[in-house]
Amino acid sequence: MVLSPFLEGMEEYGAQTYLVYTSELKITPCTGEMHCWYKRPGECIHQDVMQELYLKIRQAEVLILATPVYIPIPGRMQNFINRLCPLILPQLVKEGERTRARFHADVKIKKVLLVSTGGWWETGNFETVTMIAKELAANAGVEFAGALIRPHAFLMKKEGAFTEKGQEIVGLLKEAGRSFAREGVIAPEMFEAISEPLVTHDAMIAMYNAWIARAMKGR
Repeated sequence: MVLSPFLEGMEEYGAQTYLVYTSELKITPCTGEMHCWYKRPGECIHQDVMQELYLKIRQAEVLILATPVYIPIPGRMQNFINRLCPLILPQLVKEGERTRARFHADVKIKKVLLVSTGGWWETGNFETVTMIAKELAANAGVEFAGALIRPHAFLMKKEGAFTEKGQEIVGLLKEAGRSFAREGVIAPEMFEAISEPLVTHDAMIAMYNAWIARAMKGR
């Protein structure tokens, strides 16, 4: 509901996108041996689907991480992020009080953007997911372009169809995609409009609890 219209907007402005679902990939978890840093920098010891993805990622100008909030993110998405380590040069720098690094010279990524959905009402529920994306960008020495977040995303639809407000958000997401492809940035007010509440906090909790109660009763 959220990623697709954003990518459509980017493509309308001429950007080329390549979409990968980590849930469909067999990604071997990183074992933390740091073979890619200390023995053969830039090369992952695991020979799996990530080897092909490394080639595509190295050529990309932007890395978009799209994930639902899930304690805090799905395991396969975390595996994917961990396996990006070979793309980072094992040469440390100090920025303020933090230790950082940067991508290898052959990695063309300049920005990392987060697109995320959640079932809970508040934007605060996205803080951990946003921090993961921010830290990845900082540790790779590139810009964090922001977080397009959509709380209580399930309320964008009713009975399988987009509500009027849901359609409005889809339009905003397409415009955000066009803006990002055109200018490399998304206006702060665009982030806010995409995340704005669809109902009150109390109303959402009541709706959700009623749905859970019906589901449990029907077991």
